[in-house]
Amino acid sequence: MNLSIRNITEQAEETTLSPFAQLSKNTRGRMDPEQECNIRTAYQRDRDRIIHCQSFRSLKGKTQVFIVNDGFFRTRLTHTLEVNQIARTIARALKLNEDLTEAIAIGHDLGHTCFGHMGEYVLDRLNGRFKHNEQSLRVVDILERDGKGLNLTFEVRDGILNHTGLNEPETLEGKLVRQVDRITYLCHDIQDSISAGILKITDLPPVVLEKLGKSHSERINTFVIDIINITRNKFKEGIDIDIHQSEKISQAMDVLRNFMFENVYYGEACSQEKKKAEFIVESLYTYFINNPEEMPLKYYNNIRKEGLVRSTTDFIASCTDSYAVQLFYDKFIP
Repeated sequence: MNLSIRNITEQAEETTLSPFAQLSKNTRGRMDPEQECNIRTAYQRDRDRIIHCQSFRSLKGKTQVFIVNDGFFRTRLTHTLEVNQIARTIARALKLNEDLTEAIAIGHDLGHTCFGHMGEYVLDRLNGRFKHNEQSLRVVDILERDGKGLNLTFEVRDGILNHTGLNEPETLEGKLVRQVDRITYLCHDIQDSISAGILKITDLPPVVLEKLGKSHSERINTFVIDIINITRNKFKEGIDIDIHQSEKISQAMDVLRNFMFENVYYGEACSQEKKKAEFIVESLYTYFINNPEEMPLKYYNNIRKEGLVRSTTDFIASCTDSYAVQLFYDKFIP
């Protein structure tokens, strides 16, 4: 019997991965069953589908924290790539499934709006409920491929949906991406805040500099090594199987998070930009609610199926920063 390349890869996973890893052959499957690929595993196919979808490409034009008008600040795409790189490094060290980790990592923010969390806040207020993780799942399940969705596996969908919020992912790979997402945005937002002139390195709390490091690379390295060492020890003990941090690093991370929310995310510089972004998003939402025929055809045609509010929300959420600004000029500036 000749084995396919996929079969060989699946056998290699069985012999090389941790007993706590999610094996590709043990996926709980797709919503619509498909014939397996002879070359790629289920999670490799999911990764490829996400990379080639329109929503992934649009991440390069969506704000992370600072509205992008040059090439120095992170976008949703560069954030996604950093999460992917760090999560895969840790997954390899822990012998978890790298392909599943990567698929979750590159898909986790597909549902983010223009202007980042500022746009998310406005749509949540106007729509009654809008969470970017739920929208990310909606993107891969429904909106991509002209309403057909990407038909991803359960484990990837679970990791995307639960990378934030109250519920934890079911797989260790999903839990890893959830933790790395927080680490990544905190570390690179420090760097971007310094580049923007909002912070100086000396402004950081002493415990952050002492426990995590004085440079971006030092902080990332501290987090990565800590997770690997603590989690590997738990694996060896065979108890409390989860993604772990040491208490001292976790406490320093909490201090850093509180500092960033107070001084950057809710700080004066971001608040000024936030007002502009909120005004644009709310204006566009209201305009297209009243003029739905001017939306792109795929969103307009979806009104019959899912209603005006849902379709308008999907359209606004799909916009990049620059496209939203251009729409605002087109609709409101004489």
